[in-house]
Amino acid sequence: MADQLFEAGVEFPCGGESACGGCKVRVLEGEVPATVAMRQALSEEEIRDGWRLACCAGWAPGAERVVVEVEQWSLDVLTDEARVPIEPRAGRGAAIDLGTTTLVVQVVDLGTGEVLGVETGINPQARYGADVMSRLQYELRHAGELGRSIRETLGRMLGGEPLREVLVAGNTVMHHLFCGLDVEPLTHTPFLSPTPGGYRFADWELGWPGPAEFLPCLGGFVGSDLLCGIVATRLDEQARPRALFDIGTNGEVVVGSAQGIVCASTAAGPAFEGGRIRAGMRAGAGAIDGVHVRDGSLDCHVIGGGAARGICGSGLVDAAAGGIELGWIGANGRLTNAEKRLPLADGVALAQSDIRELQLAKGALAAGLRMLAGGGVEKLNLAGAFGNYIRQASARAIGLLPEDLPIEPVGNSALRGARMLLLAPSTRSARLRRIRALARHVELAADPDFQYVYAERMALARYSLSG
Repeated sequence: MADQLFEAGVEFPCGGESACGGCKVRVLEGEVPATVAMRQALSEEEIRDGWRLACCAGWAPGAERVVVEVEQWSLDVLTDEARVPIEPRAGRGAAIDLGTTTLVVQVVDLGTGEVLGVETGINPQARYGADVMSRLQYELRHAGELGRSIRETLGRMLGGEPLREVLVAGNTVMHHLFCGLDVEPLTHTPFLSPTPGGYRFADWELGWPGPAEFLPCLGGFVGSDLLCGIVATRLDEQARPRALFDIGTNGEVVVGSAQGIVCASTAAGPAFEGGRIRAGMRAGAGAIDGVHVRDGSLDCHVIGGGAARGICGSGLVDAAAGGIELGWIGANGRLTNAEKRLPLADGVALAQSDIRELQLAKGALAAGLRMLAGGGVEKLNLAGAFGNYIRQASARAIGLLPEDLPIEPVGNSALRGARMLLLAPSTRSARLRRIRALARHVELAADPDFQYVYAERMALARYSLSG
């Protein structure tokens, strides 16, 4: 049943291990037996009310028809169509942002630079876990399955029109899964792979309408998505250091200029995309995406205007900031009321464990930025959907973003950078070589100071990079 439910929009944040309770569905007709795993994750009241875990749901013997309550997320996936420099040539090409969570395929007229079409979707690998480590473990048990799945999905999204070439950008795990490379080195310290380079594929190898290249990684879990972000923001051409922050399941940080670049990844986990939050969901209909303090209480905005079904990442950050302002959450993350719950709207609430997940995620990201940008930067660019939609005031209030830096969202910089490289064939190779020569990957976990900075940054409090 799990495969059918995933097709219908049910998500499996822990990869189907029944560990998080985040894939609940309600049985309206028929019978779905409550398993031992379900009883460990759900309350008896929830079981009586018909709630089950989709990841381990199965048909009752002899059942002919089962109806469950499932609402497909209506995702707003961030794309990019800003005009960029072009070297005109004949034909069509495509740029792909292969994200851990979402996919964007952009078909481009190579003669004019015009974006002819955009397809977005959910990464089918999410069926096996919201975070990259869950997928790596699945790949070790089922070698090649996740790579085949994503190649087939992207091939369908590209359509049937002939393409001169396709450039693909993604983090290191997506790179390895797509290319069929050994992922074992990425499952343990020092998390370094011997095969980070770019890989080319003929159209017949992929069954795609044109040849493809997966762009190279920069090291560790810092992939070509961040490399393309460097291209899009021209960070490698700046006279003074700037920072680029990609806040997501695999949080990535880069700091640098034309004189040199340092980069790192932080295991933020899926909290900012609703994962591992009991009422968490992505930014679709029914998600609380904004929370404001009004008249001594929390006022919630719900996408679509209906009843709240859960909370997405931007709402989570807002809710925590509002709770701090009202004195309902301490700087240590403790909820101050006896119930240890932060009520929001329509029965949706945050538990103490949810605040803890937020602290872990934001602490890792803020610590990574502090370690790399401690020498000073003039601007911080925010990449990705979360960075584009987050309220900066709330992010500063909980200590996710520093107080003392100008901040500029740059949208889907991975997609824009891939398109810029697609449209500059004569200079592409030299640009990639220069960036890779400038860049130095830093393994944060190997630095003894990281754990101290991480512990400091877990506090829900404002901070300055210079302090």
